[in-house]
Amino acid sequence: MRRFFDYAFIPAALFILWLYTTTEGFVAPILLPSPASVAARFAELIGNGELLHHIGASAFRTMTGFLLAASLGIGLGVLCAKSPKASRLTRFLIEALRVTPPLSLIPLLILWLGIEEAPKIAIVFLSGFFPIYMNAATAVAGVDPKLIEAARTLKFTGRELFFKLTLPAALPGIVTGLRLGFGYCWRALVGAELIAASSGLGFLISESGEFAKTDAVFVGIITIVVLGIAADALLRALLKRVTPASAAEVQRV
Repeated sequence: MRRFFDYAFIPAALFILWLYTTTEGFVAPILLPSPASVAARFAELIGNGELLHHIGASAFRTMTGFLLAASLGIGLGVLCAKSPKASRLTRFLIEALRVTPPLSLIPLLILWLGIEEAPKIAIVFLSGFFPIYMNAATAVAGVDPKLIEAARTLKFTGRELFFKLTLPAALPGIVTGLRLGFGYCWRALVGAELIAASSGLGFLISESGEFAKTDAVFVGIITIVVLGIAADALLRALLKRVTPASAAEVQRV
């Protein structure tokens, strides 16, 4: 109960401040709509299916880009951690892309991939790839060499060494990278939709802002926050489950 109070204190305080400010008329509604008007707009967008349509579009782009980033990021991270040559060969390209803001590539990606889903998914992929790759590579490279030597003494095959020791030991770091990567994917997607999209939560915010529908802008922002927090909570729950399980697997070795 105490943890819930600590977590909810700031959101509740902000809501009360928001309610008081709009009720007393300190700020014009076009700049700061009341909670009641935002709730009414939310009900309208849910009722006509528009909000669910935008959520579905954003979720599809995020999950597609995230799964691609997770697959390639973990795979390449493990490869580079185990092979110094692979690390040297890919270092320049990875570092060059890492320091390039993904949103700056939107014009080029539109020219290369068109104006449909591909450029937005590419932005999501590029944003999530690097934290996933870095955490996977660091976690695998950080496995205790004494454990690896002990496993080799026990005549572990390369496959057994990886799946029974290296992967369980590195799994907490990999899942942490997935959590970070998803956050980057979600933020980058909304940015891409603000610039180049005809659907999605970022598009809803952009279009509503152009027509001074501030209450709809707040609906989009609040939806982004709630969905992002919910997804992060799922990944944190996964991290809590795999950490003791992976530790137990290493202990059995």
